[in-house]
Amino acid sequence: MSLANERASKKQQELLTFVDGFIKGNGYGPSYREIMRALGYKSVSTVAIHVDGLIAKGYLRRHDNSARSLEVVTMRDARQHVESQPFEIELKKRIEAAKLSEADTETLKQALQLLDITIEENTSESTKEIVREE
Repeated sequence: MSLANERASKKQQELLTFVDGFIKGNGYGPSYREIMRALGYKSVSTVAIHVDGLIAKGYLRRHDNSARSLEVVTMRDARQHVESQPFEIELKKRIEAAKLSEADTETLKQALQLLDITIEENTSESTKEIVREE
């Protein structure tokens, strides 16, 4: 299994959520020291370890080698990131395996729409297609 297919650990997910919120709120990425303080880490090297792990797994990337250049590779934007494809495939498999009732399927569709994801059902083949909203 390659690193790109691994899930983020709980600490990494926490860091990823913070970075995403910081970028959305400020328009630029946080410094390692800001991440350290916000998440209560005792060392900047701890931040570096988690950031490097998230980069290796495909959750983050550095825009360039400058400070504050972290970017979150979101799974909500398939137009820019091919990396989202494994997410869509996994989501489709899990939805099909769940064998949801019609009411539960409708609730799921509404929840996914909040994330700009829709499920299109192809009734002739009884399959579901996951489509990212533009």
